[in-house]
Amino acid sequence: MSHDDLPQYPQFPLHPTSPDAFLAAPQSHVPPRDELGDIDDRFVFDFRSYDEPGDGRRWSTWLSVEPLCRGPEPLPDWVVTSQGAIDTELGVLKTGKEADVHLIERADPLEPAGAVVMAAKRYRSSEHRTFHRAASYTEGRSMKRSRDERAVKRKSTFGRQVAAGEWAVSEWGALVRLWNLGLPVPYPVQIDGTEILMEWITVVDEDGALATAPRLAQTRPSPELLAAYFEQLTDALATMVQNGVVHGDLSAYNILAAGERLVVIDLPQIVDLVGNLNGMTFLQRDCANICGWFRSRGLDADEHALFAELMAHAF
Repeated sequence: MSHDDLPQYPQFPLHPTSPDAFLAAPQSHVPPRDELGDIDDRFVFDFRSYDEPGDGRRWSTWLSVEPLCRGPEPLPDWVVTSQGAIDTELGVLKTGKEADVHLIERADPLEPAGAVVMAAKRYRSSEHRTFHRAASYTEGRSMKRSRDERAVKRKSTFGRQVAAGEWAVSEWGALVRLWNLGLPVPYPVQIDGTEILMEWITVVDEDGALATAPRLAQTRPSPELLAAYFEQLTDALATMVQNGVVHGDLSAYNILAAGERLVVIDLPQIVDLVGNLNGMTFLQRDCANICGWFRSRGLDADEHALFAELMAHAF
């Protein structure tokens, strides 16, 4: 067989002799698709190059956490799941004794229109200070490892780190559970250690820009809106007690007023209505706090009547 009888294949350019030449124009050494013949589409993908994140930025942690550490399905359409997305710190939204809330933008640099700003609640570790009356809230809870439980009781540095993680896990579980029940809470995006990423609850300010929704305590609603707010809270509390849970620290300071709807926040201390010996006491206090605020705004709200109504839903 002569050389002319051999099958002829497309002639591809040779690789550059210098690595620098390849880096300078890598695309020039890739044969066009139509010259490669029939290729199974399962082996074809688009390659996109990303720059390394700079200071105050990190790669998205969405794919680095376990599936159970991501928000419940179906995901809202605003959740960014791209592996190339970058998280950018935008600043502190709120500080507290146990946790600080930051704002984070998550965006794929190649798809900037899909960027989203989320609230990142970060529980403190070594500086973590135990919740006031924490033993009452955690009545009936148990830890997987007795070593962790002993460390928390001793309030050692390691114990405070464990406690921070336990409170974060408790709030994450409460957000997921209440969201699945259709209750007005921020959508929980993901949990990573002591950091919870969740929906940023916003309103449109006078300049047409997005701003954090105010706390209910900061608002002066009209009588009609005030009555609508109270009805919303009553329905939310009824759904909670029907499912055996109590907020445990509900007040006008941990409820956000997003226009005509209310959103309940700060849920790490959520308690079991029956399993916790203080469950009824916490529910009575929630009723008293809420009704007291609504009365101060002119609505005839009776905490005893509200408590009785909720008990009818619970049993």
